Amino acid sequence: MAAESIKKTFWVALCLCVVCSILVSTTAVVLKPRQDENRSLDKKKNLLIAAGLIQGQERDREVIENAFAAVEGRVVDLATGKMVDDIDPTIFDPRQAAQGPDSYSIPPKKDLAKLRNRAKQAVIYLVKKDDKISQVVLPIHGKGLYSTLYGFLALGVDTKTVQGFAFYEQGETPGLGGEVENPAWKAQWRGKVLYDQDWRPNIQVVKGGVNPASPEAIHQVDAISGATMTSRGVENLLHYWLGDDGYGRFLTIFRNQRGVK
Repeated sequence: MAAESIKKTFWVALCLCVVCSILVSTTAVVLKPRQDENRSLDKKKNLLIAAGLIQGQERDREVIENAFAAVEGRVVDLATGKMVDDIDPTIFDPRQAAQGPDSYSIPPKKDLAKLRNRAKQAVIYLVKKDDKISQVVLPIHGKGLYSTLYGFLALGVDTKTVQGFAFYEQGETPGLGGEVENPAWKAQWRGKVLYDQDWRPNIQVVKGGVNPASPEAIHQVDAISGATMTSRGVENLLHYWLGDDGYGRFLTIFRNQRGVK
């Protein structure tokens, strides 16, 4: 075969493509367990940050796993608010379930978070101290401007006072909507009250800043400068997940069992 023939060039390119495809596929398969493990660890880390159990700069795997030992995952049926014992919270994937044929189609008038569909169940997390529940951590998600934001909302046992709030996955504009991950912005949420006296969701992300003298300040957080749509998305997703179509029924049962009024 001539050294510069078209056929030889074609076969060399084909062989190179096949070899590269095999290498890439093999690498992906071999590394998948480690990638899954790292994703799981990152999720645990962000949950613990929201709950205030570790600092944001913590990277040590052993420290994270030891802190997570105080956290118990439970699956909740969102339609009834009751815990489900026949689903393993360590393997249940709400994202995957939301795409399946048995997902729940959210009525448009209730779809404040703009999700369209969600799983019928969710995994909530109970943080324990001295064998008593000290916090409830709720996974939340909803649309911002360009992306779906995924995070954790940590509540006190009264189910209305924020202990911590953190997003761990989002694709908003860096420097604008991406500031939802800014520690200074997240710090504003601690101590805020999410419901009014009639247990209706009442949290506001305020454009222009919160007036500390206002009686509503306890329910308000500063909006992110230059990111109106992202800020509105955060407010809307919280109203959805705190309402009856989200975790509302579960939180009502949780409060009643503890005599919270």
